[in-house]
Amino acid sequence: MEELYTQTAFDCSKLITKTYSTSFSLGIRTLHKRYHEPIYAIYGFVRYADEIVDTFHDHDKKELLHRFKADTYRSIVEKISLNPVLHSFQHVVNEYQIDHELIEAFLVSMEMDLSKTDYADPDYKKYIYGSAEVVGLMCLKVFCGGDESEYQRLLPAAKHLGSAFQKVNFLRDIKSDYDERGRVYFPGVDFNSFSEEEKKQIEEDIKDEFHKAVIGIKQLPKGVRGGVYLAYIYYTVLFKKITRLSPERVKSERIRVPNIRKFMLLIKCYFLHKLNVIVE
Repeated sequence: MEELYTQTAFDCSKLITKTYSTSFSLGIRTLHKRYHEPIYAIYGFVRYADEIVDTFHDHDKKELLHRFKADTYRSIVEKISLNPVLHSFQHVVNEYQIDHELIEAFLVSMEMDLSKTDYADPDYKKYIYGSAEVVGLMCLKVFCGGDESEYQRLLPAAKHLGSAFQKVNFLRDIKSDYDERGRVYFPGVDFNSFSEEEKKQIEEDIKDEFHKAVIGIKQLPKGVRGGVYLAYIYYTVLFKKITRLSPERVKSERIRVPNIRKFMLLIKCYFLHKLNVIVE
């Protein structure tokens, strides 16, 4: 009955994704069905690691993360875990030969969040690589289905997309990151004196990353292109909304895209994908 347990584990990761992220759930639904469970499993893994460092303030977060890390590697080696999130994740890691370096880089970034409150280069780039770029690369491993040459060809664009997403998140969450955790991720930026010029510089960097990323999206397999494009469109809409606001507004509220707007974007992306049209 191990198959029943494994299926239940994947169902748990699916529930976590739907509970925590409407936008990510919508994106997964537009992928070919064969990609759903692996991507749910990856999201469930990274979501719970992120919860440890961002949410469990009344517990020993360092010890929890250490235990989570040890259990992750043990599950991959033994190919089983009584933690459903780790069980589904190890299944994907082993099936799609996800590089352990990607997992380690992600967990290192989570460890950085336990102690660091400001990020200067090269820690900023190291954090973005581990917290965002490698997550995209894990997904790319699944999308390429073992074709290493295809993976290497699409790798640079996937990194740019993950980086752009994370930097948009940093802008969107700048208030909560500072108020709740004392963090400012952008190098050299003082939250209390965040200026229009600093905001513009960050936005130009994000625009460049999005431009490089969309080139790779156009080259993705058809079964995944629509879902990744939807995520791209959602984040560019959110980003454009942020660019129209003053630094004071960005510092004072969390910018959102309403759910009805997300569903409209889903419909738009569906038809563009059917027409084989990818636009920036």
